[in-house]
Formats: sequence, C-alpha cells, structure tokens
Amino acid sequence: MSLEHLAGNAEIENSNSSPVDFSLLNPVTPTLRVSVDQMMGAVEGVRRYVISHLARIGRSCDVDDVMQDIRMAVWDGVARGNYRQIPGVPFEAWVQGVTGNVCAAHVRRELGHKTLPLLLDPGNGESPDILQQLTVLVVSRDYREAEEIIDQEWAHMVLGLTRAAVSAPVWRLAVGSLTEPRRYAPPSPQDRRRWNAVTAVRQTAKTISQALDVDPEAVHDMPGLCRHAVGCLPSPLLRGVAEAIVVPEHHGVERQVAIAAVAEEFKVTDRYVAVQIGTARRLYQTAWRVIRSSMTSAV
Repeated sequence: MSLEHLAGNAEIENSNSSPVDFSLLNPVTPTLRVSVDQMMGAVEGVRRYVISHLARIGRSCDVDDVMQDIRMAVWDGVARGNYRQIPGVPFEAWVQGVTGNVCAAHVRRELGHKTLPLLLDPGNGESPDILQQLTVLVVSRDYREAEEIIDQEWAHMVLGLTRAAVSAPVWRLAVGSLTEPRRYAPPSPQDRRRWNAVTAVRQTAKTISQALDVDPEAVHDMPGLCRHAVGCLPSPLLRGVAEAIVVPEHHGVERQVAIAAVAEEFKVTDRYVAVQIGTARRLYQTAWRVIRSSMTSAV
C-alpha cells in the first residue's frame, strides 16, 4: 500500500471523526434581496396605520418606539431570509403583516398597565398644560384606589357618569384590560372585545366631558339641544353619522341614502358607516342627557 493511499485514508478518517462542521467556520453572508431604501420606504408607509392602531388605546405617543421596533423586525426578517418573495404579492404587504404583529404585541403590553387616559391623547398634540386635569381611570380589584388618585370634583363626575353610561359588561372588560396579567400571544377574540371596550369607555368619557362644557344658557330650544349634543361626539365621522342619520331617525331607503352620503363625505365604505350608527346613537343620547340635566340644574 502506497504512502499516498495511507495519507488519503487518514484524511477521510479525520474528517469523519471531527465534531466540527467545517461549513460553519465560514458562514455565507446573507444576501439582501430587498434594498435598504425599499425597506425603509415600506416601513414609513405604515406610520399612519400604527398611529391609528395605537390611538385606539390612547397611546399615539408611542408611535416612534413602535416604528423602531418595526424597522428592526423587518431588517431582521429580510437579513435572516424569513421574507420569501411571492409573485404578485408586494413587499409592502409583508411589512404590513409584520406591523400588525408588532402593534398587537405593544397593545397587549400597554393594556397590562393600570392607568387609562380617558379624555386626552397626548400623542395627538393636545396641550401638556391640560394633562394635569386629565381624567385617568385607575383601578384595583375593588376599585377603591381611584378616589385616592383622582382628587378633582369634575374628574369624579366624569368617571361616575362614564361608568353609568356604558354597560356593565363593557365596563368590566375595560377594567379587566388594566388589571389582568399581561399575555404574550397572538390576539384572540377576547382581546378584540377588550380593546373595543377600552375604546367605548374612552369615547364615552370624552363625550361626557364635552357635554359638561356646554353652557346651559346657550341652549334655547330642543333643536339647539340636539345640535349641541351632536357637537359633543368625539370624532368628525361620529358627528356626521349622528347629524345625518341618528337625529333625523332615518329608516329604510332614506337611511341607505344618508349612509351613502356620509360614506362619500368621509371616504369610507357604506358598511363602515352602518357599523358606526349604534356607537353614534349611544354617544349622542349620553351627551343629550348630560346637557339636559345641566339645563335642569341651572333653572
């Protein structure tokens, strides 16, 4: 047997017995199939979605932090090869999916906190001077800690009226979103119900606060009362729905025509407007009762 043959066998035996995978000694650098400019542009394109998503729980002020989390998640996903290009599906659609997951995780963390701003959203540019008068729902299991935190009479009034204006299940869900332990898992139907409850409580509190600000002497008749009640609703869309559909009490064909008109004005779908009618009616009736009560008290 030649020396060359023995040397070759020794090399084969050494390679088989080595515990090291030699391919790992020089790993292949991942090749980015998406340019940095395209990634950053796609991420910046979801900013409005992030703001809207966080505004539902009054945390628009966290948008920069969440956007940074999204940038890191997108970069990491592309660099690790988690992104797979599918014919006909734009890269921006994948970024939107990543954004939804990051936002959901952030919302779940925030819902674990025991404070909930009811009247103001600091992320919407509202004056920081007013934040000292911000009504905050601070809850414990027996709900007694709120009186120790909220020491302004008007804040007690808003909080009490808000609790009376929403249904007991909605109130319990909103309170539960603040007191239950954080869960790190994909959003469940129960999570969506909790988020909707938080939104309902905040909308109600803002409506009541604005209704309390209405000067009773400025309301001279029933049409004026209805007009001021509409003006207390917390968003332009809800005010539009109340004015065009709720107050006139449209039904049938007239209702469908009014829905189409509001949808065209606010550039949304007819279905979306129809879904908002119940919310607009509830908030309008709440504002109407608060203003009416103020008028009676002023007499």
